[in-house]
Amino acid sequence: MKNPNGPYPGRQLFLGLTPLGDPAFAYLVTGRSPQSRERKATPRENSIIMGPIGNVPYDPLRHYTAVKYDDSTGTMTVSNGIQTEAIYEAYKLLFNVKSPPVKGYLKKLMEGANYEADSLKTPRVSGVITHNAVGRPVFLVSIKTAEKPAFAWQVTPKAGVFYGVATYLGNIENPGAFNTDKGPSEIKCDAATPEALAEFIYEISAMTYQGEDIRVAAVGGVRTGNTWQVAHINRHKE
Repeated sequence: MKNPNGPYPGRQLFLGLTPLGDPAFAYLVTGRSPQSRERKATPRENSIIMGPIGNVPYDPLRHYTAVKYDDSTGTMTVSNGIQTEAIYEAYKLLFNVKSPPVKGYLKKLMEGANYEADSLKTPRVSGVITHNAVGRPVFLVSIKTAEKPAFAWQVTPKAGVFYGVATYLGNIENPGAFNTDKGPSEIKCDAATPEALAEFIYEISAMTYQGEDIRVAAVGGVRTGNTWQVAHINRHKE
């Protein structure tokens, strides 16, 4: 199986259900440039941080909280940038005050975060897993590109099915923004553990550019019972 978002997805996320019906996610980071590849995923309390290798100055476009989760509410947010914390806090608040976790809040936050201020006008992407008033999981996916207002979708996956977005879609030499007209990409996956999910997204994304593996890191997470379990893979071995 190949990555449904092409040879260079940039940063990519998928939300769905394992074959056992547990809420789950997968996140992938890739990079064409040496600077983009000099990163690694690091667990920190209830988060996964994308940070530098060695003594490298902080760069808000490359270094950020990629994943944040809360066991008590079941809230999980995954994204490619500075928007993670704000989205996480917003949907955790909605859960605690018993307000419906509708997609409009996510769309508004993504509109405010805007696309990244780099040469490719890289879109911002995000995903949220939360729960409604009767305890059923809610899955939200969003993207903000340079040319259009932010998009947000509520998806309803079946067991073994995931939906997601990527920053790029197209030729690795000339990356274009993800095609919002078609909505989130769909992929089938029989992985049932966070380790297997990380391995799955990492393996289907194998690609070289100018002789280098573009894969940087992958993260997988599964909520079993009332607990999030998260695992990661790094190009740079720890």
